[in-house]
Amino acid sequence: MERSPGEGSSLSPMDQPTAPSDLPDQPPAAYAKPDPGSGGQRVGPGAAGEALAVLTSFGRRLLVLIPVYLAGAVGLSVGFVLVGLALYLGWRRVRDEKERSLRVARQLLDDEEQVTAKTLYMSHRELPAWVSFPDVEKAEWLNKIVAQVWPFLGQYMEKLLAETVAPAVRGSNPHLQTFTFTRVELGEKPLRIIGVKVHPGQRKEQILLDLNISYVGDVQIDVEVKKYFCKAGVKGMQAEGIWLSTGIGMTMPYRLYPDPSVLSFQTLDINWTGMTNLLDIPGLSSLSDTMIMDSIAAFLVLPNRLLVPLVPNLQDVAQLRSPLPRGIIRIHLLAARGLSSKDKYVKGLIEGKSDPYALVRLGTQTFCSRVIDEELNPQWGETYEVMVHEVPGQEIEVEVFDKDPDKDDFLGRVKLDVGKVLQAGVLDDWFPLQGGQGQVHLRLEWLSLLPDAEKLEQVLQWNRGVSSRPEPPSAAILVVYLDRAQDLPLKKGNKEPNPMIQLSIQDVTQESKTVYSTNCPVWEEAFRFFLQDPRSQELDIQVKDDSRALTLGALTLPLARLLTAPELTLDQWFQLSSSGPNSRLYMKLVMRILYLDSSGICFPTVPGAPGAGNLDSESPQMGSSVDAPPRPCHTTPDSHFGTENVLRIHVLEAQDLIAKDRFLGGLVKGKSDPYVKLKLAGRSFRSRVVREDLNPRWNEVFEVIVTSIPGQELEVEVFDKDLDKDDFLGRCKVSLTTVLNSGFLDEWLTLEDVPSGRLHLRLERLTPRFTAVELEEVLQVNSLIQTQKSAELAAALLCVYLERAEDLPLRKGTKSPSPYATLIVGDTSHKTKTMSQTSAPVWDESASFLIRKPHTESLELQVRGEGTGMLGSLALPLSELLTAERLCLDRWFTFNNGQGQVLLRAQLGILVSQHSGVEAHSHSFSHSSSSLSEEPEIWGTLPPNTSSAPELRQRLTHSDSPLEVPAGPLGQVKLTVWYYSEERKLVSIVHSCRRALRQNGRDPPDPYVSLLLLPDKNRGSKRKTSQKKRTLSPEFNERFEWDLPLDEVLRRKLDVSIKSNSSFMSRERELLGKVQLDLAEMDLSQGAAQWYDLMDDKGSS
Repeated sequence: MERSPGEGSSLSPMDQPTAPSDLPDQPPAAYAKPDPGSGGQRVGPGAAGEALAVLTSFGRRLLVLIPVYLAGAVGLSVGFVLVGLALYLGWRRVRDEKERSLRVARQLLDDEEQVTAKTLYMSHRELPAWVSFPDVEKAEWLNKIVAQVWPFLGQYMEKLLAETVAPAVRGSNPHLQTFTFTRVELGEKPLRIIGVKVHPGQRKEQILLDLNISYVGDVQIDVEVKKYFCKAGVKGMQAEGIWLSTGIGMTMPYRLYPDPSVLSFQTLDINWTGMTNLLDIPGLSSLSDTMIMDSIAAFLVLPNRLLVPLVPNLQDVAQLRSPLPRGIIRIHLLAARGLSSKDKYVKGLIEGKSDPYALVRLGTQTFCSRVIDEELNPQWGETYEVMVHEVPGQEIEVEVFDKDPDKDDFLGRVKLDVGKVLQAGVLDDWFPLQGGQGQVHLRLEWLSLLPDAEKLEQVLQWNRGVSSRPEPPSAAILVVYLDRAQDLPLKKGNKEPNPMIQLSIQDVTQESKTVYSTNCPVWEEAFRFFLQDPRSQELDIQVKDDSRALTLGALTLPLARLLTAPELTLDQWFQLSSSGPNSRLYMKLVMRILYLDSSGICFPTVPGAPGAGNLDSESPQMGSSVDAPPRPCHTTPDSHFGTENVLRIHVLEAQDLIAKDRFLGGLVKGKSDPYVKLKLAGRSFRSRVVREDLNPRWNEVFEVIVTSIPGQELEVEVFDKDLDKDDFLGRCKVSLTTVLNSGFLDEWLTLEDVPSGRLHLRLERLTPRFTAVELEEVLQVNSLIQTQKSAELAAALLCVYLERAEDLPLRKGTKSPSPYATLIVGDTSHKTKTMSQTSAPVWDESASFLIRKPHTESLELQVRGEGTGMLGSLALPLSELLTAERLCLDRWFTFNNGQGQVLLRAQLGILVSQHSGVEAHSHSFSHSSSSLSEEPEIWGTLPPNTSSAPELRQRLTHSDSPLEVPAGPLGQVKLTVWYYSEERKLVSIVHSCRRALRQNGRDPPDPYVSLLLLPDKNRGSKRKTSQKKRTLSPEFNERFEWDLPLDEVLRRKLDVSIKSNSSFMSRERELLGKVQLDLAEMDLSQGAAQWYDLMDDKGSS
């Protein structure tokens, strides 16, 4: 067959003189052969076309001069023009490079075999399917499938962006309400899978694949914010060398998730359009690429996975997306030696040393050590803990740099396979630096995750013997799977909130994503925390609106609950506080104990023992944290410590006060609105105001801690409350020495500096007793004599002597802090002096606190540094003091973070009132029924100072005997009913209910207690407790009073009803049970708590 003249001989690619790929900047028309029919004449545009092209080129160059003209018109210097010109040229250069790179990459994909034969220098990751390697397999069949599916994937992406992403963007900010995708096209160039590598035999339930993916696409995505006429987009992208480690689940439920633990980009070029063209300015270009890489890594890199369910109704999505780690690696960066010197002086004539620091990486977890100045053999002694989620393909990378003011010099790197650490358990060696000289000393420990707390004490004991910085060693990890919330409160105007969650453990806080416009958000996120001591730490959860100003709910969960849960796991709904009545949060919390399983490690029996944990003599890091010289075992307070007393001041009443109020210009004389002010020992107290009364009754109690310093006086002043300036009604003074010597004072004191008036005070000295035998009696007496107008009475006095602290953490790893301590009990705190520049401060200070509930309160100690924040803290429950000898603890206490200790003495003393009938052995004293009948019939008429002793002794009889009467069918209510003769009032305390209140519906009731003094049914005689939510055994412990004389009380009946709200919209109340007490048939002198059977409405009548 003859060839036509237009056809040439077939040449191999190597014989062709030129190829389009060699001259990428030339258009394809430059390589076209002339048409034979044209006679070799060049066919070009006409004269009009040439003229138009010349004019267009001239116009473009003229436009370039417009900024120069404008700069001169406004008086700007030529520097602004030069800066603008430099930015434009840099932007143009970056754009041209991106376009050239995209053209070359597309030509490579169009004729892969031809270009590969010419460019043999390519790396194996870019080789085509017909070139094979033993460990990386080609999968051209996958590329054919992807090419077939690519158009449909474009349709799916367009729908996803338009229906899901765009509404989310519009809802995230009011300024983006007109945001829209105007164009979404993935183009005709699909991504390509260059190679596949399989990791068999790691886990039977999954297969791990490494995919090398390359994408050079003509994607075009345009967005627009119409409100601001803002357009932006992407037109073309190239990404080379993407490595995705993909796992396929082989057990139910089936799952498919990319696991990019070694995600990396060799090349990332994005061709921006619109406003995003500014990202191509030099400097912004590399910064934008880095930010994009970080965003992709935060979404995909381990421990997060992109989950693609293969079955419907998949459960535990958050746990599948973020499973528990395989283990923890504790990296001890100990030292380095023989590093190269990079510092030069006098233009290199004088050789200095280096200022080395190290970067430690595993996946996205990165740590930076401190800088050691002028040292070629640095000693870091730092410890880091990293989570390992998949072993294959993971590497620990340590890079050493020399710190410089401009650019840090590279000194070398070390890469270690995680699989070797798992296999060895403990890897301790000097490793040579690659790319530099010298060695680095690393100790790597593989910590297994235990699902029970059996070895927690052993782990904590080992951790106490390890000195670690910058953070103390962890004893456990906590993984919180945050699922959803229900019925969160609405914002003002009944608007839906935008809820997000803050989770905190000590000073570590993590935040969830924001879910917009809903009060039933679904997060499905996972959070991970390292725990130093799970026995004392708490998880604090704050549900907030996205502005962080509005709190939608809160939850504080002691992590000690997990230690007793099955497999250290809680999977349930949690009720939110400071929120709506039905607001709750669903979470799954999983704790795992970190255990170092190595036969070469011996746990130290005593922290600080010689050689305990000394695994490397060259490293101070592995030694004991308590290896200082001998130190005192106990505190040495002065002789005045613990000698304080408590003065209880009863402000009872006043008589014959002068009238200060005047009306109608003084023509009409009124009364006064008196109140009392007290001053003692640097503290002041103030009573309530009694309106329009010249003989007021306050019945208030105040307590103050006093010492035996002579010359102290209690100053008492009475004033009349007015709108402008309060009028003076008199004053009096009481010598404190008289009260402390006698122990009790009950007198009418004449008011001085006024014509008339006197004040009734009762003062009592309470001396602490160092035994807990009488504590329950004291608590009961306090509840009985407690008045509604006064604060809760103290049951004990806590004296704390803070002597010193040791081993406090250093500032920035090298400088000593300036520490001070704060002692906190409830709302009261004491701050010590600040010690300058020391990690072993000696304070020698003491403080005293009033304790109202020793069983539940605790002493909190916080040590902070000036300008450095928290150095250490601890919480001492006072219940530990109750079981200690003489209610005293005197020893060293370790801070919660395990770094540092403090020497203190805590002494608790029970405050026993000698004038309330509670004596040292009164707990063993009881009265029979016959002895009660011998009491005077109208015992309330006896003088207060004589009747109180036998009266309160009878109240302290124990009503909760082991032989209890079986409860009624509707349950029981526990009440204390007694008559307080000194105050002339009836007192009732509602304690609790038990034995299953009646439950009519499916949900538990919301009970409250209503009390009514019959026969009156008016509002003045009615009392009501607070309402408890969804419980059959509510605890109330609320006190109510009626000001009535005794003879009137004996003619009344006390009606006690337990009720529950029927519904939210109804005012009807459901009766759960009631009891009616005839006060005339009761011995109101005892004041003992008793259980009463609840009856229905008919039975109680």
